[in-house]
Amino acid sequence: MSELEILAAPRPAVDPRAFRNALGSFTTGVTIVTTRDAQGRDVGLTVNSFNSVSLEPPLVLWSLARNSASLEAFVEAEYFAVHILGAQQEQLSNRFAQRGIEKFAGVEVARGLGGVPLLPGCAARFECRTAYRHEGGDHEIFVGEVLSFEHFDQAPLVFQQGGYAVAVKKPRRAQPVATPESPEGSFSRNALIYLLGSAHAMLLSLLRPALQARALADDDYFVLNVLSLGEARTVAELDALMALAGRRVEARRLQSLVAAGWVLALPGARFRLSDTGVRTMVELAAVAKGVEEDALQQIDYSEAHLLKHLLKRVIRNTARDVPALWPAPAAPSSDG
Repeated sequence: MSELEILAAPRPAVDPRAFRNALGSFTTGVTIVTTRDAQGRDVGLTVNSFNSVSLEPPLVLWSLARNSASLEAFVEAEYFAVHILGAQQEQLSNRFAQRGIEKFAGVEVARGLGGVPLLPGCAARFECRTAYRHEGGDHEIFVGEVLSFEHFDQAPLVFQQGGYAVAVKKPRRAQPVATPESPEGSFSRNALIYLLGSAHAMLLSLLRPALQARALADDDYFVLNVLSLGEARTVAELDALMALAGRRVEARRLQSLVAAGWVLALPGARFRLSDTGVRTMVELAAVAKGVEEDALQQIDYSEAHLLKHLLKRVIRNTARDVPALWPAPAAPSSDG
């Protein structure tokens, strides 16, 4: 069959939504492309169709829907800039994906070739001259010659199956070292319970000096943490929550925290943080955040995000008859 006969052959109908969903299986980076229009106004939009074309000469491409309000600006512009977003720029991506808003308001931009706005905080940035354009169905394809670029040490923001995701580098696989097999069921350093327990113990040991400086024991800190969520609790409620960690809360512990000024006793035998307790927990939250940052210093943003996400899933998968820790969300207002 000739090429013309192939092109002329009837094609099966393709469901656009199903086609889009299938394309969503391909994980892409997220970019913001910027330029200046003929009136000197800054123009920018979120794009995930960016791709490399050639290394020599350095060429990249991206596509824009032909019904986009920004199409004319990019067609007429000689220069544009492609910003590969970092993992922490999800909010900026959402902002530049909207229509009818002042996208650059409050954003400190630098100026590139042709006065094109350059956004801060990205993983990489390419300043390009429009080399040529192609019609691609309902999109216009822009091919840019890269004239200048910068690469920053940032984990990228990625998009997959209609939502943002995190990209985590897989470690290079080392040659396996022959070691004696452990007896079936023996305790292993790879056991999740060992890893979680060790991580908790190490983090708490780094926080403990700040607790001791305030004459707080570990159990006091855990009780104050629960009360810092804002809901007054009884001794029995606190005890049920602490029992998950193998700890017990007795009335005398609450009374000692009341006497120290950390906690207030309320009618109905309920307890909540005092103003002093609130200030102290804010201070300790800052200390705990510093401990966390130190612990994660060899882990990039996307890996840390994934770690927390997976730990939440472990918690959900293992929770059985667990009393509610977080206060229930308030019902929506009827005034809308």
